[in-house]
Amino acid sequence: MRKLSVFNHISLDGYFVDKNGQMRWAKAHQDPEWNSFVAENAKGGGELVFGRVTYEMMAGFWPTPMARETMPEVAERMNNLPKIVFSRNLGSATWNNTRLIKGKLVDEVRKLKEDSGDDMVIMGSGTIIAQLASAKLIDSYQFVVNPVVLGGGRTMFQDTPDQLNLTFKESRAFGNGNVVLTYEA
Repeated sequence: MRKLSVFNHISLDGYFVDKNGQMRWAKAHQDPEWNSFVAENAKGGGELVFGRVTYEMMAGFWPTPMARETMPEVAERMNNLPKIVFSRNLGSATWNNTRLIKGKLVDEVRKLKEDSGDDMVIMGSGTIIAQLASAKLIDSYQFVVNPVVLGGGRTMFQDTPDQLNLTFKESRAFGNGNVVLTYEA
């Protein structure tokens, strides 16, 4: 059975997007140690999973010359890894190596998890995370806590109806102030 994990940035006050739905603040704390971790983490492979909003944001950045210049290893992986975008409204998915799935999210993810293949990683996509967490379909979470207070925004688990109890696995602090926390469901 394939595993499904989450990799997301959050602020100290618990938001994964700011009041404007943006995640630019998560890029503010770059340094060589952090950039090395991100490049190494991107080598993990798997299939990337997005909702429409995150997909459009990622597809608008990673194929660009700026992405290839600033983070060449990560851009190469993001552009070449297989990707799934869940959307009822998106007409097509044109970013390299992307499948568009329009079916019922929970049912489709159950099928994907039962298929053979690489593990899957959700990035961004808070609405999808909340639904899949409630359905107990997420196996692990990796949160990057950024040293910033946003004062408002949206949490990853907004509208999650039940309490989620996670098991702490590890943490790693970086000189730029970011802390990576890993949990299993």
